[in-house]
Amino acid sequence: MPNDLPDMDRFDTAILRELAADGRMPVTELARRIGLSKTPTQARVKRLEETGVIAGYRAVLNPIRMGLAHVAFVEVRLSDTRESALQAFNRAVQGVPEIEECHMMASSFDYLLKVRTGDIAEYRRVLGERISSLPHVASTSTFVVMEAVKERGL
Repeated sequence: MPNDLPDMDRFDTAILRELAADGRMPVTELARRIGLSKTPTQARVKRLEETGVIAGYRAVLNPIRMGLAHVAFVEVRLSDTRESALQAFNRAVQGVPEIEECHMMASSFDYLLKVRTGDIAEYRRVLGERISSLPHVASTSTFVVMEAVKERGL
């Protein structure tokens, strides 16, 4: 993958918008929607994939229908922020399936986690048994989501 950003025009932007809404859209339908023929549309999609703009395709799951309606954001403060401690924390977070997102922050805390569970009791267990025992965790603060007003990827 090249280090420089690919040049993108309005057709590329339209391709990304359409595929973000429906990644299973047939190329013929995609071409029709963006106003190009099939062959150049295929070439553009391939270029966007090869340059890493399109990182992959996946199913969008409904967590509520899967029994995972409880969302909490957790501020995590570490006891050690040397590189080795950060790497240990980063590796350990990968093994906690309830952690949907993990972001290192430039703030008064070190990480912000998005945690999804079935209910508050399950969240309490995950916090006490899994998150609090991650490497170098000194303290946490929890913010419980009451309603997701807008939630989507790019």
